[in-house]
Amino acid sequence: MPVYLVRMDHPDGEGWGQHVAAHVLYLRRLIQEGRLLASGPLKGTPLRSGFLIMKGANRQEIDAMIAGDPFASEGLICDLRIEEWDPLFGCLSNHSTGKLPQELKSLFPS
Repeated sequence: MPVYLVRMDHPDGEGWGQHVAAHVLYLRRLIQEGRLLASGPLKGTPLRSGFLIMKGANRQEIDAMIAGDPFASEGLICDLRIEEWDPLFGCLSNHSTGKLPQELKSLFPS
């Protein structure tokens, strides 16, 4: 199943504080379902921002998960970026396609 990097930026203000608990509870549910691999805030950004590493069958499924987030339903996402990602190396490599670029195949013989 494809992996996606999601960056959410949120407007500052009391709305964020009112809905952050519901947002975290929603994320916990996605973790339990195996659809959210990791999440957390970015540091040193001008807005409240966070990254989510999500799994979904396709981009539409990721969009639906984002739409289900209380921050989305409350209009508290002012910028959203979603990129498909293939974690070939490291602790998330078990979620990778395992398809190395031709240029790297000699480094990882089968």
